[in-house]
Amino acid sequence: MAKIKCIVMDVDGVLTDGRLIMEEDGQEWKAFHSMDGLGITLAKSAGIRFAIITGRKSGIVSRRAKELGIDEVHQGIRDKFTVFTELVSRFGLSFDETCYIGDDLNDLMIMREAGFSCAPRNAAKWVKQEADYVTEKNGGEGAVREVIDLILSRQYDYEKLALHFLYEKVELKQ
Repeated sequence: MAKIKCIVMDVDGVLTDGRLIMEEDGQEWKAFHSMDGLGITLAKSAGIRFAIITGRKSGIVSRRAKELGIDEVHQGIRDKFTVFTELVSRFGLSFDETCYIGDDLNDLMIMREAGFSCAPRNAAKWVKQEADYVTEKNGGEGAVREVIDLILSRQYDYEKLALHFLYEKVELKQ
């Protein structure tokens, strides 16, 4: 975890609880947890990059990713592994420097190659068996924040990182 420079995530079941709420007119609803958002912002302030690779397309995902300053968003992706490989190369990283958070079968190939793979507590059974870490929280209930806090606590004095983030008065050292 000390080497992680980029966290790549699925959306449905990871940043959300996985439910798809759709209206007849095509409007879609998703609920994101605010603690995940603050965690992403905190980790970005420490230099960690973020990307989303998801099989579905949603304007809501684009909007949330923009709010959080997520570096890359790839939606409607069937072959997530190819996109992941290209992203890692473009960021100038190795697989060992990446963390992937996924919850279902289409995430398994990436999870097997990422330096640190994580699954929310409510992920599919086979995904949890492959994960290096299974969160105590469900997807959409702060699971992403749990992973971020774990990684950041291995890379920094977490209290100093939080003070730096909040007040920018503490010098950070990895």
